[in-house]
Amino acid sequence: MLSRIFTPSANSVLRGYADHTGAKRSTHWLPALMLVWTFWLFFTPLYETGNAFPHWLWPTLSSFVVFLGLFYRIYYRDRAQVVWCASAMAALGFAVTPFNPGAQCYVIYACAYLALSGPTRVALRNIFVLLVLYSAQWLLLLGFAWMYLINGVLVSLAVGFMNINFLRKQERDAELRLSHEEVRRLAAVAERERIGRDLHDLLGHTLSLITLKSELANKLFGRDATAARREMADVERVARDALAQVRRAVTGIRAAGFAAELASAKLLLESNSVRLDYALADIALPVDVETVLAMTVREAVTNIQRHAQATQAHIALECAQNKVVLRIEDNGRGGAIVPGNGLTGMRERLATVGAQLSIQSQRGSGTRLSVSLPIPQGQHAVDAPAAALRRA
Repeated sequence: MLSRIFTPSANSVLRGYADHTGAKRSTHWLPALMLVWTFWLFFTPLYETGNAFPHWLWPTLSSFVVFLGLFYRIYYRDRAQVVWCASAMAALGFAVTPFNPGAQCYVIYACAYLALSGPTRVALRNIFVLLVLYSAQWLLLLGFAWMYLINGVLVSLAVGFMNINFLRKQERDAELRLSHEEVRRLAAVAERERIGRDLHDLLGHTLSLITLKSELANKLFGRDATAARREMADVERVARDALAQVRRAVTGIRAAGFAAELASAKLLLESNSVRLDYALADIALPVDVETVLAMTVREAVTNIQRHAQATQAHIALECAQNKVVLRIEDNGRGGAIVPGNGLTGMRERLATVGAQLSIQSQRGSGTRLSVSLPIPQGQHAVDAPAAALRRA
């Protein structure tokens, strides 16, 4: 009967709350689909043969109006009202069941929403208490057939457990996102502190030297102009050297590190349910080459996250035949590649370091991107020819 088919979706339960907070306005109408299961409220008394429930219609219609009001408040009002709305639905089930056994659908809805009533232990306690009380009414006071009750209880438990599991998963995902944001924040703080220390170490001694030589030149100006000019020339040389060091330091700060970009890519993809594996040859690359490869990874990973609909991705940096080869693959939908600004910019950046880009993409077989460039002079893999790989 109704219990065998009634299986409301936990996803739809929580989509209602996302709609209320504005997170997914495009699915604002989905909770209305959940009302399809109330069909059994009206079908059950009609399904029974004879005149077993002659007075079912008006209690059912009256309770259904109240149920719709509670349903609306759960999905489109304050989530703090879930517990008392679910309790009111359960009360409707108790009140209407003597007239219409199909009212057990109210109890099933109540169990679905009681899953959101607190921590797992509290939610399970609330669901079990409700089902025990309802079973006692069904068997002891009303004497209805126990077979239908067992089906209803099993469906209620299944729906309640499903919603509890779904909610806990969302909480874990939220905690994971918060931890990722905290890691990024701490990394940014550490980087600012490192930059501050580097600049202090770099400029502290140099500026002190410039100050001393400037003071000495000022004292010598009236007595020995030649010595004063010599000191001022030293000041100019030291200042130019300091400027060059600052420029080198800023270039290093601005450069996108390959390892850092890979870590960011892993966070981005795995937060979107895409597993990322990677293997890196242990090779030191010039800053400009490393920056270009890092930007290539960023653009490719962004495309995977936005368009590929993949579940797995793989990134490999290899050294083979005096070449550095970067491979990025995914198992997404693939298909024809339409060149855009991102792909054009990627090709232009790679061309500046003499790298070649090749892309293969077949519908249903994912996309494979390959970048190859000669190993820069003086750069060698640590464990060549069998390059040691750091694997995720």
